[in-house]
Amino acid sequence: MKNFKTLAVSCLALTFSPALGLSAQDLPGTMSYALPQTTISLEVEAVIEHFYAGPYAKYAQKYLGVQAREANGTTTHISSIKMTPYIEADQTQRYYVNAGKDAASLAALSAQGLIAVSDGSFGKGSEFRFASASGADFADKGVSSNLTSEATMLYRGVKGEESFNRVAVQQNMVVQKSLEQRAQEAADMIFNLRKKRVQIVTGDTDATYSGEAMGSALAEISALEKEYMSMFIGYSDLQTQKIKCDVVPVRDQKTQTYVAFRVSDTDGVVSADNMSGKPYLLELVPQNVSASQGKAAAAKGTTVIYRIPAICTVKLSDGVSLLLQDRMPVYQLGTVSYYPIGK
Repeated sequence: MKNFKTLAVSCLALTFSPALGLSAQDLPGTMSYALPQTTISLEVEAVIEHFYAGPYAKYAQKYLGVQAREANGTTTHISSIKMTPYIEADQTQRYYVNAGKDAASLAALSAQGLIAVSDGSFGKGSEFRFASASGADFADKGVSSNLTSEATMLYRGVKGEESFNRVAVQQNMVVQKSLEQRAQEAADMIFNLRKKRVQIVTGDTDATYSGEAMGSALAEISALEKEYMSMFIGYSDLQTQKIKCDVVPVRDQKTQTYVAFRVSDTDGVVSADNMSGKPYLLELVPQNVSASQGKAAAAKGTTVIYRIPAICTVKLSDGVSLLLQDRMPVYQLGTVSYYPIGK
């Protein structure tokens, strides 16, 4: 099937007057057309992270020398945005005409009731992917304990008949281990696993590992280390979200700035009217075009009405930083012109 695309400058509608809500069935023998409008489609991909803090998070710095998040939380960040302009029929600008014998030679109708031709460039978008905002991570580095020991002397004074004597007293009690003691044991296990891994890799061990046996041993050690590390640094459950948002610019609006979508930490990408999220703004800046110096002559006979699109610089931002920028034609922000085709 031939791929017809809407003409940018040539005729878009053959008309004497607007259709005023009438359809082709309402006016037998006429052709009904619509002027084009540009819809800016945004395909947004976001990653929602549900983070669960480890029970030993507050001891991560002390025993492992790393910083760890101590509270559960949900955050959302944008991973990619694709912006694509599409041409649609503006149903508020429908016209009809009795073109007679000129109708077949002028144009063919597209499925949306637009005059269609084979040139033009529509549906081509621009895309930007955001790099992961992960900082330096040294959680799995280091093979020695983060603690050291210092010798100190402790004495207990015991009163004798004539003086106080210092004696050592030992007392054994069965008590429940504190959270810090359990954290210390977990940290000791992590460093022990790392030492074992180094010994296997360097061959500094009584056992002999080679081929698949070495790979299996190292994989098992890494899995155990990861489990123990999660007790300190926690773990994240990642969810990918893909949402499509459309923005239809309005000609008579004072400022051509629209809230394209919003991003909520807990709900991800939400609609523009959901006030719980941070707004992402789409700004259109039409290119300045000098006014024509000529004088228009009165047209006679059937008149072609068409739209000349405004070439706009389209900017997407989060209100502070510019995320995406492109140039595209926006029909409804352009000008309406006339062309006589008959006498």
